Amino acid sequence: MNETIVCVVGNVATQPAYRELAAGPSARFRLAVTARYWDREKSAWTDGHTNFFTVWANRQLAVNVAACVEVGQPVVVQGRLKVRTEVREGQQQWASADIDAVAIGHDLSRGTAAFQRAVKPEAPPTAVRPEPDRETPRPADPQDDRARQQDREAVTVT
Repeated sequence: MNETIVCVVGNVATQPAYRELAAGPSARFRLAVTARYWDREKSAWTDGHTNFFTVWANRQLAVNVAACVEVGQPVVVQGRLKVRTEVREGQQQWASADIDAVAIGHDLSRGTAAFQRAVKPEAPPTAVRPEPDRETPRPADPQDDRARQQDREAVTVT
């Protein structure tokens, strides 16, 4: 399968929209990625063109995004790039770039974060079945039988 996998670093531009669907949880947000370059004439960093991506997260990733990703935060997104083009209003060509996210995290080069493991929902209890007894009995040793018999006789004599 040929897919375009990208890793994009940018800022969250819109509040994540979370939805519970029949296929499971889903979340989406817009990501702004602005190129920066050193302008020699101004001797300063300058912002270049800004690209916008719609980031899609599904299942547990969607739940976690809704819980901790906010507008303005710097994030790193890895996933499959999908570029769509359509004609709107009969004439205007429109293109969108979507990322079907596999992983999303805060960009720690620009701040700190406190990781907290997600709580997994409890599985429904299952009926407890006893473990089968798979051990085979030890064969009787004639010397053990004699030792036990002698122990019994010594106890009864005293």
